[in-house]
Formats: sequence, C-alpha cells, structure tokens
Amino acid sequence: ELPPALFVSIARTVLGTIFTVFAASFPAYAFTRNEYWGRKFFYRFVVVTMYFSGGLIPTYLVVNKLHLIDTVWAMVIPNAVSVFNIIITRTYFINSIPDELLEAAQLDGANTAQYLMKVVLPLSKPILAVITLFYAVGHWNDFYSALIYINSQQLLPLQSILRKLLLSTQMTLQITSSMSPDEIMRKTQLAQTLKYSSIIVSTVPVLCLYPLVQKNFVKGIMI
Repeated sequence: ELPPALFVSIARTVLGTIFTVFAASFPAYAFTRNEYWGRKFFYRFVVVTMYFSGGLIPTYLVVNKLHLIDTVWAMVIPNAVSVFNIIITRTYFINSIPDELLEAAQLDGANTAQYLMKVVLPLSKPILAVITLFYAVGHWNDFYSALIYINSQQLLPLQSILRKLLLSTQMTLQITSSMSPDEIMRKTQLAQTLKYSSIIVSTVPVLCLYPLVQKNFVKGIMI
C-alpha cells in the first residue's frame, strides 16, 4: 500500500502547491493595485472568511455537486486559498515592489499579466519560497481531507495509510495481550519498527525540500 500512497501524496503535494501558490499570488497582487474597482471591498470580504466559514457539511455538499468526490482534486481545491498567505504576500508586494517598475514595464509595452509574471513574481522569490514551503508541508501532512472525500483505497495519500497502520498496530497489541511475553515483545518490536520506519518515510521528503528553498525562506520569513 505504501508505494501507491507515496505517489498519490507526491502528486497531490506538487499539484496542490503549484495551484495554491498561484491562487495566493494573483489576488494578492490585485489587492495592491489602487486602480482596480472594488479592491478594498473584496479584500475585506476575503479577510472575513478567516473568522467565519461555511462548515464541513456545506463544503462537502459543494464538493459533491462539483463531482470531485473520490478524486485527487477533492484534496486540492477546497483548501486551495489561504487568506493568511494572501495577506503576507500582499504585504510583501506593497513593501518590496516599487511602483516605478510598473511604469517602466508599461513604457516597454508590457500588460498587467506580463508585468506580474515577468517582473513581480521573479522579484518575489523570498515570499514565494515561504508560502511554497507552508503549502507543501500542509498538503503533505494532511490526512483529514482524504478521510472525508476519498473512498477508493488507491487514492489514499501516504498520511492516511500511516494513520491506518498505526491504528491497526495498536489494535493488534490490544488483541494479543493474552499471548506469552515473548510473543508480545516480538509483536511490539515489529509494531515499533513499522511505526518509526513509516514516520521516516513521511518525513524525509519534507526534509529534502527545505534546503532547496532555505536561502529565500529565511529572507521571506524576516520580511
């Protein structure tokens, strides 16, 4: 079960991180531009969602109506936008990207999309590294979404498999409590080996990710 679950977790983390980073960057940039109509209203509207949500049942009904149940997208789209990350990205754009760059880009004939993709985002590597790491770790560690939206065994991510493994190990130890001390010790050692090896498997990819963004991560966190 572990290899397919590992593949699902990697695919879900990569897709989800790319999708969510752009979902945070685009509105964050829009909220920095004074010329956009309704900017303040929509910004306040988005911030309100940090304090009030629709709840689990309405969210499930929406995901079900969109026919996303039992798909990888059910673990990506419902939690695609983090208001907190939009706020810190917006703050970075305001404090670190001068308006003179927009004027220079417009003189060179760049439109809004070109300015965002070729000027703003390349100059925003520190904050993009921060939210990338936040999103990637969040997607990698999440098992709750699969618990709600996923029914097929082959679509379960690694964290869900590890959770089932740990729970089944605890049940096995309870059931075998009437065995001899040697058998209990042997099963306990096997359970501990499975548990800690699974923890290592789930931790190593995140440990490998951090050095790739460390240079920009420290600067972005300070900002």
